[in-house]
Amino acid sequence: MLPVARWSMKGMPQAALVALVASAVPWLFWFGAAIAALVTLRKGMAPAMPVIAAAAVPAGWWWTQGDPIPLATTLLALLMAIVLRSRMRWGEALILGSLAGAAMIQLGVFLPKADTALMLEQLRQSSSEVAAMLDELAAQGLDASRLAELVISGVTGLVVMLAAVACLALARSWQAGLYNPGGFREEFHALRLTPRELILLVVLVIAGTLLGLPGIGMLAWIPLLMAGIGLTHGVVGRKGMNGLWLVAFYLLLITTWPMILIVLVVALIDTFADFRGRLGHSN
Repeated sequence: MLPVARWSMKGMPQAALVALVASAVPWLFWFGAAIAALVTLRKGMAPAMPVIAAAAVPAGWWWTQGDPIPLATTLLALLMAIVLRSRMRWGEALILGSLAGAAMIQLGVFLPKADTALMLEQLRQSSSEVAAMLDELAAQGLDASRLAELVISGVTGLVVMLAAVACLALARSWQAGLYNPGGFREEFHALRLTPRELILLVVLVIAGTLLGLPGIGMLAWIPLLMAGIGLTHGVVGRKGMNGLWLVAFYLLLITTWPMILIVLVVALIDTFADFRGRLGHSN
């Protein structure tokens, strides 16, 4: 993919063409978003507008067809790229991206087009277990339709946010590969939330709970998760450990919820303990 990125960076027409084609092809929108983020990281938002538009127009067309994921992913990746370029802080970029993703959830951007009540009724008729669960929710005074919409929106928003972070990381790695070899590895290995950023996350979660904005709580943990992943890469790199440790780490992270919780807790502690700094001082 780096050769394509190198060709794209030879000029705006090339970058716009790649972003346009990639965003128009089903399931390849992430590549268009990454190209637009790369140009934004390298040149800034204003010079990158032709490429941003080239990526956004096909993604917007997909939105009109009932799929908001391509455009939402592109917009979040670009927002984080702008923040990362100006502030040089992954933590700030991730927090703002999570906040924007939460706003999309709250605004109903990811709500299903189909009638949720009709979907639940069809599920009720097809499964006695689902019917019993829905009856129990109704007995507790919960709106099953509203709950289903929240779950669908939350899961979709989570997928979009993770995809946007992946696009940003890919763009940053391309930028380093083209202009600063090894720079992305060093930057990602040092990814860590500052105490101020962590406090801001906690405040956002509390505010979201008090104000009845569950979207914030659904996405606010992503910056801490990325900090934990960066910590793992940093420790493996500093200790010179085999890359299979990272393979095992990602397998556990994808397949087990306890692993995610462990990563979040360790990243939380690392905000104050700075494990990588201690490893560096001991070498």
